[in-house]
Amino acid sequence: MTKEKINVKLMQNLPKCQTGIRGLDEITDGGLPKGRPSLVCGSAGCGKTLLAMEFLVRGAVQYNEPGIFMSFEESPEELAQNVASLGFDLNDLAARKKIYLDHVRIERSEIEETGEYDLEGLFIRLNYAIDSIGAKRVVLDTIESLYGGLSNEGILRAELRRLFRWLKEKGVTAIVTGERGEGTLTRHGLEEYVSDCVILLDNRVEGQITTRRLRVVKYRGSVHGTNEYPFLIDEKGISVLPITSIGLQHDVSTERISSGIPRLDTMLAGKGYYRGSSILISGTAGTGKTSAAVSFVDAACKRSERCLYFAFEEAPNQIIRNMRSIGIDLEPWIKKGLLEIYAVRPTIYGLEMHLVKMAKMIDEFKPGVVVIDPITNLIAIGSENEVKSMLARLVDYLKGKQVTALFTNLSHAGVSLEMAEFGISSLMDTWVLLRDIEIGGERNRGLYILKSRGMAHSNQIREFLLTDKGIDLVDVYLGPSGVLTGSARAAVEAQDKISDLMRKEEIELKKRELERQRKAIEVQIAVLRTEFEGKEEEEKMLIKKEKLQEETRIEDRKEMAHIRKADINKDAMSQPKKAGRRNIK
Repeated sequence: MTKEKINVKLMQNLPKCQTGIRGLDEITDGGLPKGRPSLVCGSAGCGKTLLAMEFLVRGAVQYNEPGIFMSFEESPEELAQNVASLGFDLNDLAARKKIYLDHVRIERSEIEETGEYDLEGLFIRLNYAIDSIGAKRVVLDTIESLYGGLSNEGILRAELRRLFRWLKEKGVTAIVTGERGEGTLTRHGLEEYVSDCVILLDNRVEGQITTRRLRVVKYRGSVHGTNEYPFLIDEKGISVLPITSIGLQHDVSTERISSGIPRLDTMLAGKGYYRGSSILISGTAGTGKTSAAVSFVDAACKRSERCLYFAFEEAPNQIIRNMRSIGIDLEPWIKKGLLEIYAVRPTIYGLEMHLVKMAKMIDEFKPGVVVIDPITNLIAIGSENEVKSMLARLVDYLKGKQVTALFTNLSHAGVSLEMAEFGISSLMDTWVLLRDIEIGGERNRGLYILKSRGMAHSNQIREFLLTDKGIDLVDVYLGPSGVLTGSARAAVEAQDKISDLMRKEEIELKKRELERQRKAIEVQIAVLRTEFEGKEEEEKMLIKKEKLQEETRIEDRKEMAHIRKADINKDAMSQPKKAGRRNIK
């Protein structure tokens, strides 16, 4: 076995302790180093204590690993109250010996330093707590308090080294929290060197918007994510979003789903969008982008698919009320749990926090369809490049989960409509463009498909109508004067309708004339046939009469010859007189 393979095998075999914190175990490739101390450092308010506490609570509840929380600042009562909002019942866990809360009060004015001293008392206290409940996890929060209480830093640094070694020998997985210093990870620059894993938390303020970020600075003996990851603290604890870049190896579907607008489905090769694809609907204000998005949501709910709607401009009740005007009632879908509308102003979070929040809600709600309406408002909290980067990761994240995503984009008048904000059009599989068409003193809406990957879509413009029965797409009138919409189209169509009716009347009139001529000819034919039959009958009568006369004449000659005793020439007697035939009239 080569040296490289041996190293890889050793790295894979490094025992890990799962934290149970969403996303953190993915970044650390399985959790914190088991049986070793880790340092969680950062400035005030970045979430160190909460991360450490959730590590203990998840360990006790999910992995049956009791834990010790030794606090140098907060009392057990204060800790219990502070984390109760996250749904953590520390008193219950303590009563069941799942967690041991210990408060070590260090007050500089109450400490009298005389000669050499050590932290042996702290070791004894910690050892008792570990043994009393069989703890597998330990948290020391925050180690900086020891520096504040003891002035001899040399002794303290030596004792801290001894503390980290003692925790390793004890075999407990420990988190030690520390305050960040100026230009250093910790104020005294020691803990990061004696810890096997260092996680840096950051609470950055940009443009009056704060965003918490997490970075694994070092992890001895293990691979780990090295980027900065945004994380969220909400009522269910900490959520880390492990997506700073996602590959393009996701699965694709050949299934098609309706857009909610029948004629738009027809324009999309007759079947609608691809499932799991990304769709962009852009247009200027008032062109019907939200209506088109809601039609898509309504169609998905009718298929019993879950939909998650992120609204950055309108409140849920406002969307519900407005959509009723076009015959779409979203309220039943919300009551059935098929639709959830999450409406906030973009400025409530930074871009990364929005990304984390969306990913968390998508993971929990498990929608088949996601709508972000509109993405344009995100520019208020980030630069174009930052918004594009955030949306690219969101698109990849949704595609990886086979979620069909529809984005609306507000285009500004005066610029090319075929130029999306942030340059995200290349990320989209289907791009539907809505535009205003001004003709004859009217402003009407038009729709066309700019692109739709993987299908032979229509290249025609359709007039986009908002009716009380939903969205309707009608053909625009293309005449000598160009494209007509609205009342101009309706007037021309009415004129065309009259012309069609007149042509049909003319055709019917010609048909009736032909029918009359046909019947007249048939009558004439019947008269001629009757005349012919009469003459035919008369001719037959004459022929019959002539035949009888001839037979009579022959009989008479025979009789005369018999009376004269004449030598009868039978042949002559039987021959009719030719002259006689000519005399018969």
